[in-house]
Amino acid sequence: MTEIVLMSDPKIAAIPVAECGERLVDVRRGDSLLVDTRKQDPADAFAYLREGVLGRLVKAQAMLPQGLQLLFVEGYRPPSLQREYFKEYADHLRAAHLDWSAEQIHSAASRYVSPPDIAPHSAGAAVDLTLADADGHELDLGTRMNADPEESEGACYTHAANISEQARANRKLLCTALTAAGLVNYPTEWCSQSSSCVQE
Repeated sequence: MTEIVLMSDPKIAAIPVAECGERLVDVRRGDSLLVDTRKQDPADAFAYLREGVLGRLVKAQAMLPQGLQLLFVEGYRPPSLQREYFKEYADHLRAAHLDWSAEQIHSAASRYVSPPDIAPHSAGAAVDLTLADADGHELDLGTRMNADPEESEGACYTHAANISEQARANRKLLCTALTAAGLVNYPTEWCSQSSSCVQE
């Protein structure tokens, strides 16, 4: 099994990040992507991505078999919302594991939500998405969108063994297209992709 490097790993935080100047764009412009509003926030920030990331998604979608399309769920996440998500999940873990240290809680929380100080969503460089058919119905990818490791018994991990063959095939199809377009999967979430160019 491949080692999973979590977003909380000091090796990740040590990677220098510089603003590239690429603008945030609304993915709803044009008709290129199907957009789901389940993560819509009052400011509509969810629908924004760096222009290059959107270009990669459009490229990935063009590589999918006829009758399939990407279903965009969330892109940009304001830092305040990222902090809220991280704290909420860390609090959940803390309540379930009273014997865990603060460091263990922080590391475990980063399996599901990136630590706020290095979160690619807060740079508009990450996207949560899934596959849908021509009618917009989500395909089976083994768990609900954004399932956490506890709820899914680890089935949210990209290469989880406890999912059906159909779900595994759908994940492979999704990952193959996105990787070919220049995106990188966070292996603890089958639905999360980020741009390798923005985090260099």
